[in-house]
Amino acid sequence: MDNVHILLVDGSNLLFQMFYGMPARIVGRQGKPIQGTLGFLGALLKTVRKLEPTHLAVLFDGETYNPRGELDENYKANREDYSQMPEEDTPFSQLPDVYAALDYLEICHRETEECETDDWMASYALGMGKSCKMTLMSQDSDFFQLITDKVSVLRYRGDNSVVCDCAYIRERLGIEPCQYADFKSLTGDSSDNIRGADKVGPKTAAALMQQFGSLDSLLGNIESISKPSVRESIRANAQRLLLNQRLIRLEQKYPVPFSLEQMAYTYDGQTSTQVLTAIGIK
Repeated sequence: MDNVHILLVDGSNLLFQMFYGMPARIVGRQGKPIQGTLGFLGALLKTVRKLEPTHLAVLFDGETYNPRGELDENYKANREDYSQMPEEDTPFSQLPDVYAALDYLEICHRETEECETDDWMASYALGMGKSCKMTLMSQDSDFFQLITDKVSVLRYRGDNSVVCDCAYIRERLGIEPCQYADFKSLTGDSSDNIRGADKVGPKTAAALMQQFGSLDSLLGNIESISKPSVRESIRANAQRLLLNQRLIRLEQKYPVPFSLEQMAYTYDGQTSTQVLTAIGIK
């Protein structure tokens, strides 16, 4: 499948990025805010024009059960409680318009029901990504662990967008992509409320990965850690680190929502303004 290029978009991630990154009050034809929708569609179509994917799907987190919450009640507990805010002040208020635009463009999209968007995208990357080119569009660094010679991560920043590949991870972090979940288990992740090991920052975590190869190997050879403060921290936090690994590691464990044939897509050149006008919000 040398001619296949799948673009998978972390829809919730992109909507939040655009909702909070665009000017606060852009209103549409009916006087309702549309800044998130406008930014989302503009970013998506700009990326499509640049990458020219042959297949495309946009995946969203549904308001549903999250299995990682059973592993750790603190997982993402630091996220803002949108239920306490007026709906029009949240990104979710613009989801119906985003969905209408995707329907108009005939782009596959779906909300998760029993997992996170990360899990669906991982199942695609670890399955279809073995035989064809795939780009995962998201700001979420968890996807770094899925990067291979065929799978890359696009962090959208307009004209300054960055395509993260194997060389990017090696240069920026000093590890291999396949080590990223273990690396992040050591450092923690404040955005997901995951606490790492004290005394272990990115440089120390990279050095440990270079020396031991994996978290499992590291925990099996704690006495070989040369720095006493780091050695004691790893020993004291061993169980925490194994839990982090289970929270962060992405696997091919959930059925994907669309087949390759269903995701086939050909861009017809429409602009975001033309789409929003067609669906009646601008």
